[in-house]
Amino acid sequence: MKRIGNLIYKIADINNLELAFYKAIKGKEAKLQVIEYRKNLQSNLINLQKQILLGEIQIGNYNYFTIYEPKERLICAAPFMERVLHHALMNVCHQYFENQLISDTYATRINKGTYKAVEKALYNNYRNKFYLKLDIRKYFDSISHKILNEKLQTIFKDPDLLYVFHQIIESYQSTIRPTATSGQTDKNIKGLPIGNLTSQYFANFYLAEFDRFVKQELQIKSYVRYMDDIIIWANTSQELNTILQKAEPFLTVKLELDLKIKYINTTVHGLNFLSYRIFDNHIELQCKSKKRFIKKMQLYETKLETDIFSQADYQRHVLPLTAFTEHASAKGFRKKVFGY
Repeated sequence: MKRIGNLIYKIADINNLELAFYKAIKGKEAKLQVIEYRKNLQSNLINLQKQILLGEIQIGNYNYFTIYEPKERLICAAPFMERVLHHALMNVCHQYFENQLISDTYATRINKGTYKAVEKALYNNYRNKFYLKLDIRKYFDSISHKILNEKLQTIFKDPDLLYVFHQIIESYQSTIRPTATSGQTDKNIKGLPIGNLTSQYFANFYLAEFDRFVKQELQIKSYVRYMDDIIIWANTSQELNTILQKAEPFLTVKLELDLKIKYINTTVHGLNFLSYRIFDNHIELQCKSKKRFIKKMQLYETKLETDIFSQADYQRHVLPLTAFTEHASAKGFRKKVFGY
């Protein structure tokens, strides 16, 4: 495949930077960083433009905090200027990352997403008797800087752009230590910061080679990947065991990742995927999803009652939460929670 070059000037174009600014402020207009940046918008964008063209961008001044839902994760919040940079990069580079992805991967993609992935999983459950579920241990923290940088060079040949990507990648380092199975070394630094727009693109792209291996080399027809949640279907457990024997070395040796989950089960028994439990003919909410729904509803109602939330704020939070339950057979559950 022909590599792409001469993109740095498109990224640094002032119109692209302005578009990136308006994408970066979405939902954050009241933040102090945004207000301060906006006061001198043109001069700030021109300064960012100069930094991009000179390759002298200040990267990695993250604000770290931990979230606990749906699971405990360390989030790295980049300064606002860096978030503008990330949007500027992906405004231009989005299509080239998108071109690397197969139709059966669903995370952080336009016209894909959680609900489309769940629908495809239901379809595959209906057509097959068994599934193989794979989940990578601490995926973002396990991504090899060396391998990722090498993969980016297979798409882009612009040295200035690659240097910016390299700076972003090297701005974060996880504490994960080498394991016996992955073949990695102490010199191979790992980890992408959860919270960066660029990290979402890099992480999705990192497994694109595995997608192609599964579809082209192993000739798997029924397959879904949502970031590092991977499901493969077949009509016999023996077939899936054979696939696992080939897939696991690819992930652990070639990509230096470790599997946290790898098991085979029947589709009739149900598949836990993206907070749903998917059977061969219907979808239910997982028990933990129901508990999380109730907990969030109680929180939002408390904020409404204490005037922390306006009615508009309350609706903005409750509607997507309710929509999540509507993609499952959960009418009785909603009636129990809402009382009608």
